[in-house]
Amino acid sequence: MPISAAPINLTPVRYDASIEHLDKDEAATNQGLIETITKIQQKVYQHAAHASRGVHAKGHGILIGEMRVLGGLPAYLAQGLFATAASYPIIMRLSTIPGDILDDGISVPRGLALKVIGAPGARVSGSEGEVTQDFVLANGPVFAKAHPKSFLTTLKQLAPTTDKAPGLKKLLSVVMRGTERLLESVGGQSSTLMTLGGYPEVHILGDEFYSQTPFLFGDHMAKFAVKPYSEGLRGLAKSPLDLKGKPNGIREAVVEFFRTSSGEWELQAQLCTDLKAMPIEDAAKQWPEDQSPYQAVARIVMPTQDAWSPTRVQAVDEGMSFSVWHALAAHRPLGAMNRVRKSIYDTAARFRAEHNQVTVAEPKTIADLTA
Repeated sequence: MPISAAPINLTPVRYDASIEHLDKDEAATNQGLIETITKIQQKVYQHAAHASRGVHAKGHGILIGEMRVLGGLPAYLAQGLFATAASYPIIMRLSTIPGDILDDGISVPRGLALKVIGAPGARVSGSEGEVTQDFVLANGPVFAKAHPKSFLTTLKQLAPTTDKAPGLKKLLSVVMRGTERLLESVGGQSSTLMTLGGYPEVHILGDEFYSQTPFLFGDHMAKFAVKPYSEGLRGLAKSPLDLKGKPNGIREAVVEFFRTSSGEWELQAQLCTDLKAMPIEDAAKQWPEDQSPYQAVARIVMPTQDAWSPTRVQAVDEGMSFSVWHALAAHRPLGAMNRVRKSIYDTAARFRAEHNQVTVAEPKTIADLTA
């Protein structure tokens, strides 16, 4: 019997093409982002003789499990991939956001990417023939910058620090975390400080992750979140993680947990119900949950397993990419930040494929993970 969701009465806004607005200099900004991300990849490659992702370079866990779409969803949630109760094999990759491989003592925001395999339905342009639906999330509800142009400015400032002075970065991270704790004690929070290394040293499996940017949700628009559901994961929320002398401490904690335990998350959707309060083109604007709460649409189930096996690392970290544009047409990415991500992700994946001399491709079945 399928798991059922508790409905909430909402009136979501229906999508219309007039809601999205192309910036006049968006193409130039897009090109600048591609060039900057490529420079980051080139620096890492020159140092390590191995090409990494332009962002989310360091992985902390690769998990294989199942996504179970909930039954009994109200009509506004029973859309696209979530139209009917079903189960899909899924790959989860946990990461940290920078494009270089940092000591975990340099505490930066984290990412969680999901690849649903066997997603049925019409595809977005460029993903024809694929059967995956990706969700790419970070552990904060909003993007650090509202628009691609301001994000490019920040990225250009960070790019020269790639793969330089790791000891200084680690010291800076300690200072940033102290400053962030001070801000939080008076009710504030700085996304800039967290990006630069001020994120708290807590267990990644207790974090909540957010898409930050909006997507089509069938006839409507939504943001996504992945939140711990099982007791074991919820118990790790804000749990301190000792990373002193542990350059790969986050990964070690993930591997240790799944060696003996299973875990479940909820995949949730937040529907747009007011375009003024929930804009599509401003990635730094948090949608108010008192107007539209996140609602569960699926359960993610991960059994006990080796969360960092060499076979999986080779298959996923080397042979796969995660992109919001690996998607069903019913969940097409929306807004400027998502539009520029398409060519950035494609370019970064090609760089890895060419320099590592591997094929980066979408799986057709879960068996492709080890084929």
